[in-house]
Amino acid sequence: MDSKQCCVKLSVEPSRGLVDEKFSVLVQNVSPGSQLTVHALHQCEDQYTWEAFAHYISNASGTVNVSEDVSLGGTYSGVEPMGLLWSLRPVPGSKPGLRMRKVNVQTPMEIRISVYQGHRTEGFTAQEPLAGVLVERWYMAPGVQRVPITEGGLTATLFLPSGPGPFPGLLDLWGGGGKLVEYRSAMLASHGFASLTLDYLTPKITMETGKMVDNTYFETAFRVLQQHPQVLGSRIGMMGLSLGASFTLKMAIYSKVVKLRCVVCINGSHVQPVNGSVDEMLEFCARNAEKTRFNEENQVIWRDLLLPIPTDPALKVDVGRLQCPVMLVVAEDDQNWPANESAQDMKEMMERAGNSHLLTILSYPNAGHLIEPPYTPHFRATVFETVNQRQKVMALWGGDTLPHSRAQEDSWRKTLAFLRENLYGCTKTAAASVSV
Repeated sequence: MDSKQCCVKLSVEPSRGLVDEKFSVLVQNVSPGSQLTVHALHQCEDQYTWEAFAHYISNASGTVNVSEDVSLGGTYSGVEPMGLLWSLRPVPGSKPGLRMRKVNVQTPMEIRISVYQGHRTEGFTAQEPLAGVLVERWYMAPGVQRVPITEGGLTATLFLPSGPGPFPGLLDLWGGGGKLVEYRSAMLASHGFASLTLDYLTPKITMETGKMVDNTYFETAFRVLQQHPQVLGSRIGMMGLSLGASFTLKMAIYSKVVKLRCVVCINGSHVQPVNGSVDEMLEFCARNAEKTRFNEENQVIWRDLLLPIPTDPALKVDVGRLQCPVMLVVAEDDQNWPANESAQDMKEMMERAGNSHLLTILSYPNAGHLIEPPYTPHFRATVFETVNQRQKVMALWGGDTLPHSRAQEDSWRKTLAFLRENLYGCTKTAAASVSV
């Protein structure tokens, strides 16, 4: 080894930041023209290990700048400043169908960034790196408060931004997997919104009684958020992904309690029994179970369960009655939910009703169902447990890694701008930073 290679310097700035904050990776003090591999390694809370890596050649001054230089191969190619995060994948030998999800948002996601000599594709743990840095990625900015909510029979968590408040509020609904998922709400609070994430499929009350919640459960959550002293009760929005988008639309239009300033639906649909709630929606999907398809890898495709888009007004939410701005985030390769067809039908309904000026559609070719905060790895298919039957299947979400990653970054930026405009009434940046 060149004696100069023994003094390699690796820096990551910021080494501590929010998960949606970009960082720069700089390798210095190597011989010009050196072949190097920059490697990222992360162990999840479930103890599974993920990695990403890219091949570089140092320039005439003996440096590699990941933000500016071209990766010649690895888990990503080209100039990709954040490729070491969005291209993370389970290490070889891992069980199939893994999905990376942060459970404890009060601790950081830790990634070990290392640089190795040569262009390597495997055996990283067996070789000593030239240099390494531990990076922390946080979902909660300094000062953000996490408040468990159980009043009114709710299973929920409220995240309050740093500062005196009061703040605009958001009711945050996830999809058909159930459980209390906190990381998006923690991120929203880090950007200035009091966000209440709600478990509506597997809450404590359902686990104890065996009965699904009805629409009053969502209204209770809205009231709890609205009446909190740190929340501006007249400035509340609602966000839903997948199945969560169904109830977001229903509450926005039919509830006499839920009064919203704006709505964000990520890969959702307005197709559902209008007069029903959670039970009826799950039964509606179950009745269409014969439309389930499987690809050649035996991965489940559920998008046809709501197709064709019905003409019966009792089977789709009347979005022509929407009175607040709505943003639809649409992945055009969604294999789980007919997001694209639903968005087009909603657009036509709103044009006929004369309220299409309230509609914004963000549409992303070759993106899949699971559009999450920026730099989250892309999961084309993962193990999924159905709530009603407790059956584990390999669900196909769709999308290709690069366009899906671009969609996550672009939609998050535009979603935050949409929320600021409609909940704060301005376009200013309300984000906190955890950089030190």
